[in-house]
Parts: sequence; structure tokens; C-alpha cells
Amino acid sequence: MSVLFIEYPKCGTCQKAKKWLLQNNIEFIDRHILEDTPTADELREYIKKSGMPVKKFFNTSGLLYKSMGLKDRLADMSEDEMIELLSENGMLIKRPVIAGDNFAYAGFKDDVYKELFLG
Repeated sequence: MSVLFIEYPKCGTCQKAKKWLLQNNIEFIDRHILEDTPTADELREYIKKSGMPVKKFFNTSGLLYKSMGLKDRLADMSEDEMIELLSENGMLIKRPVIAGDNFAYAGFKDDVYKELFLG
């Protein structure tokens, strides 16, 4: 199974998720979310695989999200507009993002990782 791990290295949640993957011997390809921000097409694929609504891919606790007033603006945006916005700035994306052949997930929850990787 090929797993892509998209992270911001200074992010505490990303560090926890990476530690979990390493402790459970999950091999992954590491990708820096700012140096190689997911494209709109990649984000569409991840969102589809995750089954999560587009809004769940936003880093709602981030400073950029708050400074842009996105809490109020997202309701008036189409999915395509939201995805384009995410693809324009990696700091808006909830992280880490993990993606495999048949799954994707934004964020880190121990129980979700266990289900995805350990069955």
C-alpha cells in the first residue's frame, strides 16, 4: 500500500500523526504542504476518497482561515471555489492529509488511523 503523508513539519498534530505512522511501521511518502501544495485536482481526489465534506479540509483553527473571515464566507462558496482556495494556500488545508489507493483523511485521530491502517 502506497501512502502519501502531506504535512507542515512544525505542526504538532502532524508530528503526532507521523510518530504514530512510524511506531506502527507504516511506510509513507512525506510531502511538505507549503513547498508542494496539493493541486485542485489532487484535493478533489482526496475529498472524494475521504467521504468528508470539503469544509472538513479547512484548517479552521489556523490564523489565515481566521484572518480571511472564512467561517462566514464558506457558506456562500461553491465546492469548486473552496477547493481552488485550498489549492492556493497550503496553510488553509487541515493537516496532515494522508492518502492511499482507496482512502484519504484530513487531520489526525488515533482511532481513524487504527481503522485505516490496522483494520
